[in-house]
Amino acid sequence: MIQSMTGYGKSTIQLPTKKISIELKSLNSKNLDLNARMPSMYREKELTIRKFVASNLTRGKIDFSLYMEMTGEETSAQINEGVLKKYMNQLKNIVHANDTELLKMAIKMPDALKTEREEIDEKEWQLIDKEIKNTVIKIQKYRKEEGSALEKDFLFRIQNIATLLSQVMDVDPDRIESVRLRLEKSVNELKERVDENRFEQELIYYIEKYDITEEKVRLENHIDYFTKSLNSKDSNGKKLGFISQEIGREINTIGSKANYAPMQKLVVQMKDELEKIKEQLLNVL
Repeated sequence: MIQSMTGYGKSTIQLPTKKISIELKSLNSKNLDLNARMPSMYREKELTIRKFVASNLTRGKIDFSLYMEMTGEETSAQINEGVLKKYMNQLKNIVHANDTELLKMAIKMPDALKTEREEIDEKEWQLIDKEIKNTVIKIQKYRKEEGSALEKDFLFRIQNIATLLSQVMDVDPDRIESVRLRLEKSVNELKERVDENRFEQELIYYIEKYDITEEKVRLENHIDYFTKSLNSKDSNGKKLGFISQEIGREINTIGSKANYAPMQKLVVQMKDELEKIKEQLLNVL
């Protein structure tokens, strides 16, 4: 079953003193492009998070965000009293102001506040880690739902190509007859007597040169392979892309050999359906 590279997942968890929000966004990309944003206190867990997200989402332009909102009264910032008093004493010699004004100026100076690095509570982290995994599950579900819609469209388009190919083969006898009549008319216009046997030989050579039987068989095989690959267990957009290139190659060859307006019209329709498939394949994982 195919999956889309487009996806979204979000989870939130309320802890005693903070609210944690986890968000994952994914767009199409040729390779894995993972960007992670999180508070500095959780940076030591970034490598673990990256490995987990990468192994589960495989490919795409992925944005991982972990937001923290303090909801309790606890804070790791404290006033550095000694430094603050020194600033105020020095400021007294520079400006004429009361203690309140001096304090307002001093508090803005470097190191007036000291912030102790908050250590990660492992029990707390286990809850956050669980929610990260839930978020990955949500984005995977989203990708599968998007992939299901893409699969229906691919099956519709590839069936259209198969139907158009059948119509191409239906008009092929008329095309061959048209080629024969054009050649005979050209010879007659020359008003020259020709060897009938030689003419037939040249005609057979010409018709064989424009025979599309091999292209038809290969195109049918590629269409069948594309359909089977859609139903495979793993999503493989690159593989489907390669198959679509082979389909395009056979359609182009049929078009170059057609030399017959009704057939060329059908070829243009096949190309149009294939272009729509290729465009959507860019979103497939």
